[in-house]
Parts: sequence; C-alpha cells; structure tokens
Amino acid sequence: MTTLVIGVDGGGTSTRCVVATESGEVAGRGYGKGANTLSAADPGGSLRAALRAALGNLDPRRVAGGVFGLAGADSAPERAESLATEAWRAAGLAGRPAVVPDMLAAFAGATEEPSGKVLIAGTGAVAARIGDRRVVRRADGYGWLLGDEGSGTWIGRRAVQAALASLDGRAAPTALRGGILGGASAQQIVSMVHRGIAESGPAWLARLAPEVESVARAGDAAALAILEEAARRLVGTVRSLGPGSGPLVLAGSLLTEPTLLAAKVRAELGGVAAGARDSAAGAAALALYGVSPGSSIEAHRRLITAG
Repeated sequence: MTTLVIGVDGGGTSTRCVVATESGEVAGRGYGKGANTLSAADPGGSLRAALRAALGNLDPRRVAGGVFGLAGADSAPERAESLATEAWRAAGLAGRPAVVPDMLAAFAGATEEPSGKVLIAGTGAVAARIGDRRVVRRADGYGWLLGDEGSGTWIGRRAVQAALASLDGRAAPTALRGGILGGASAQQIVSMVHRGIAESGPAWLARLAPEVESVARAGDAAALAILEEAARRLVGTVRSLGPGSGPLVLAGSLLTEPTLLAAKVRAELGGVAAGARDSAAGAAALALYGVSPGSSIEAHRRLITAG
C-alpha cells in the first residue's frame, strides 16, 4: 500500500490541499475558501472542505503525515494548531499534522533548496529567511490591523481611504471612487466596507486590489501612488532580513501574476527572484521530509513541478 502525505496552503483568500505519494506524484487536490487564522471568516470550514475534496475516495489509512502552511500561524499558534487538528480528525486521519508558517510552505513550493528568503504579497504580506527548511527570521505578517504592509488588504484599505479623502475634499479627484466603489457616497462606502468585513472578514478589502491595478494602469495618480508605496514597503520588508545565501522566492498572487506591483518590486530588488509554483505542494514536500528524513530532492522537485 503506497504511503501518502498531505500538504495544505491556507491563505487569506483561498485554501489548497495536495495529497502526494512518497515518490512525489500528486494523488489528489482540493480547494476551499480562506484559512488565515487572523482574517478569514471560517478558516476551519475552509480547511475541512479542502481536505475532504483532496482525499476524495483515497483511503485515509494510507496517510502517514501532513503539513499545514497557514497564514497567521506564527501569530496565533494555538488557534492554528487547533484548527488544523480538528480538520485532520474530521477527515478521519490518524495522528495530527504539523503546522508551519505559510512562508515556509511557499518557499518549499518554489525550490528544493533548503535555505534562502521568501517575500509573500497576497491577501496579507510577510517576508522570511529560511534556513535548513525552517523559518529562522521573519518580518511583518502581523495581520491587516497591525501590519501586512503592501498586501492586497493594505492596498484595498488605502484605496478606500483615498476615495473618501477625495470625496470630502482632502485630496484630488480619483477614479478609485467610481472604479472600486460604484460611485457611492462617503457614508455608503463606509457602510459597504463595514458590511463586507463583517460578512467575509478583513480579507474582503483585498478584493479591491485588482481594481486598484486596473485604475492605475489607466493612469490614475492616486492608484499609482498606492502601488508605488506598496512596492516600497514590500521591498523594505524583505531587505530588513539582511543579506544571505540561497534563492529569493516571490509568492502570493500580487507578486506571481503580471501586476504593476510585481514589476515595481522586481525592479527595486534587481537580480533574479524565483516565482512560487505551488505552496500546497511545498507543504506536502515538507511532510515527506517529516515522514522520511531521507526523502529525495527528486521527489520534492517532482511535486512542485507537477502543475
């Protein structure tokens, strides 16, 4: 009976799960909504849905271990452990999974190298130095209220603030009001934002980031200024880790898709940065090393290039 491992990538907007064999073949995939322990509306439900879908008809007794890479895990470790364990047991799996910060899974999902740096910008934002497949230093990643500078949530919040400032005369006119918020009045915008956060969590603000990108591409000064500042803050975050050997991995939708923000960050950083491939597969690769410390680099490489 072939041994299986599970890898989970739980971000602010979506959750992905990979079931893999010990030789690095993908046996199943599943998806759920956001599972950030600090900002998602129902992280436990998202984890359960992704696990259930990925396992499908596979025998849970074949699963030897798992790794959950969860956004917010290092800020709320007890909650992250509890959510992961509950989802694991609900799927009928024995034992309990390991829980690691999402930046470790993102790094392992881009490269089989054991050490380097990673910068993530999606719903949230964080950077970390990785050493021997462990997070040895981190910067930011403190959640939408206290940090995550340059993230989708940060961009969405700044866009709303810019629209409101324009509406009441504190700033020049901007297309952000119409493009993002449908030409609503100031009070309607405030109500819309509070309702969205109440229903979907703070990650709701990140839904505004793509429209900021669109308005910026059309030349809107306020939107361009927001993206310039987001890039500056993200670059500052990763540079705060200091110099070091190994690859620099860029992860998260804002940096792996062809966005203006990604172009600005790459231009500021210079050099070559590896783009994240599959953080859930990276978590599964980490699970392989946990189950069998002698697991091959080839299995790791096969997993993260499976597509």
